[in-house]
Amino acid sequence: MGTQLTIRHCVADDIPALNQFVKNACHPIENEYFETAWVEQENKKRLLFLAFQDDRLVGYTHLNFCPQYAPFARLGIPEIQDLYVRPDLRQQGIGKQLILACEAEVKNRGLHDVGIGVGVIREFGPAQRLYTQMGYIPDGAGVVFDRQPILSHSLHPLDDRLCLMLVKRLG
Repeated sequence: MGTQLTIRHCVADDIPALNQFVKNACHPIENEYFETAWVEQENKKRLLFLAFQDDRLVGYTHLNFCPQYAPFARLGIPEIQDLYVRPDLRQQGIGKQLILACEAEVKNRGLHDVGIGVGVIREFGPAQRLYTQMGYIPDGAGVVFDRQPILSHSLHPLDDRLCLMLVKRLG
């Protein structure tokens, strides 16, 4: 019998497990990252989705209803952020299920579009492929750095802050 994947919203009691999860995975986050996300969830600014495989935390993502990316904010497009799946469990459909949970939430709220950013460097190749396979397309604004448009000939570090913003129209 295979493992069962469950996606659910974060509750306050999940915060210590989330902190331990990212520590064990050597996934760097800011201090009090999940605590801040929890407060924003309580204030209805975001939702934090958790993926469990047989009661073991294996991934998470945020659905941010107040994105910093100006075009999404202006158009009222929520943004899927910080999609993370344990490296040893990637390419097994967990990320896809987290995205589908976010999309379902967006639809349930009567919204028609959802956005996501993806890094442009090689290590984000699998995410780039997943997002395009799921129907996400570039929003047309080009590459951004820290959610801000960049100008031609400007220099920026090649890290996860250098992104292409994608959008999907939900049916």
